[in-house]
Amino acid sequence: MKRSIPFLTLALLAGCSSVKYGDPGSVETLNADYGSTDLQTLAGGMVQSLINDPNLNYLDQSGKSADKRVIVYPGGIENATSEHIDTAGIMDKMQTQLLQSGKFRFVAATQGQAEIGEQVRFQQGSGRVDPAMARQFGKQLGADVILYGSLRAIDKTKAGSIESAGTRKEDVYYQFTLRCVNIDTGEVIWQNEQEIRKTARTGIFGRS
Repeated sequence: MKRSIPFLTLALLAGCSSVKYGDPGSVETLNADYGSTDLQTLAGGMVQSLINDPNLNYLDQSGKSADKRVIVYPGGIENATSEHIDTAGIMDKMQTQLLQSGKFRFVAATQGQAEIGEQVRFQQGSGRVDPAMARQFGKQLGADVILYGSLRAIDKTKAGSIESAGTRKEDVYYQFTLRCVNIDTGEVIWQNEQEIRKTARTGIFGRS
């Protein structure tokens, strides 16, 4: 005999999942792991420090035209935490905001250079591009500085006890250090750090 699933059961199953849009800038507190608010906080603090630093108002070098703005190569950010964190997202967010500020110029990083090389070789060797319009190697801007850094974390957990009514406590401290190095001299001409501390408590019946 074929049994049918009760209507109430179907209704309950259909109502188990829902999706809604939220404010991307709102504070995210699902757990103590690295999240969107951490990315925004770390990137935002560094951007303001870079923009406000008078030593980075301009840099001159041979071959530069009248535009003396600092030309930046976006280096990597080492993930020295135990979490799987896409630190490239921090650099991407900073680069976007620094470019929009109008104070800095950027050259392409590794991914962009690979695509530039592929395109230049196509223009020069495919026979499909007007030779007068084909781009050539050897004309890129030379960066003045490299921007790179590291993200570290200290994670401590205190197990639940009778005194704490079974509540488990987790404390996570993030330290983000960023450096700006003059390519000619190797001198660190700017450095700053951003710190974040997060605490999560989990009771017997879930987060408290």
